[in-house]
Amino acid sequence: MQKFRLILVLIISMLFGFGTSIASTLEDRKEAIKKMETYTPSEEQTQRKARSESILKAEKVPYIEHLPVIESEIEANIQDENEVELRALCLVVVAVKGEGLEQEVIDDLVSRYGLAKHLTPKENAFISNPSPTQHDKIQFVWRYESAWVMLWALGFIEELPRPDQIADVPRLAEIVRSNTTESFQAKGKLRKPSELLDQADLIYRYHWAVTDARINGREPPAGLDGSVVYERHYSLNWLIGYMDESWDDISTDT
Repeated sequence: MQKFRLILVLIISMLFGFGTSIASTLEDRKEAIKKMETYTPSEEQTQRKARSESILKAEKVPYIEHLPVIESEIEANIQDENEVELRALCLVVVAVKGEGLEQEVIDDLVSRYGLAKHLTPKENAFISNPSPTQHDKIQFVWRYESAWVMLWALGFIEELPRPDQIADVPRLAEIVRSNTTESFQAKGKLRKPSELLDQADLIYRYHWAVTDARINGREPPAGLDGSVVYERHYSLNWLIGYMDESWDDISTDT
């Protein structure tokens, strides 16, 4: 089913003709909105939301109680373990390219890990560009944060730290460097859906807080790093299959 938190998005698309990929016809969109308006969260969802709000309250991070629940375990479309492993490797390679590593080395990494077929269109365009813009380099360097989330999801990282600090890039690089594609896939074990959804729910609410602060001209609350929050939300939404979007097109609705 479509996500409860997309009611406003669907209303806008219905009024202005956007978002036909969400619902292909006017009647479809009306029906989707009608279902959402009567959507009753499960106990699992309300308890997950309550746990997240308890963490935010303890950290003095603002939140709004009417921010909806996210999908349940039944509704979520969790990514396949093998896809997560390959996504992690792709993210590391594009981040390294963003740091300015020589093209010859990048090409070797893509070949060594067998990633050519697994890079997204945007990643492939960046990887194959011998002279990417500084803006693009910066954008892809931030994919270290996404790779860090994938390593956590696969059990290489025991705990996903609070999003007030950047990823431990040296540790991340060592985990990847010390493995072949085969050994990396053999070691990676995707966490339970409940763990992924717990983190997705929490980052959703963190993202609301930093977005609200930005809109109102304030610094992110409680020391949160807005860029880390965004990348983590992006990554976790992909992991739980939010709106069934491909990596290049992930939404981070708040």
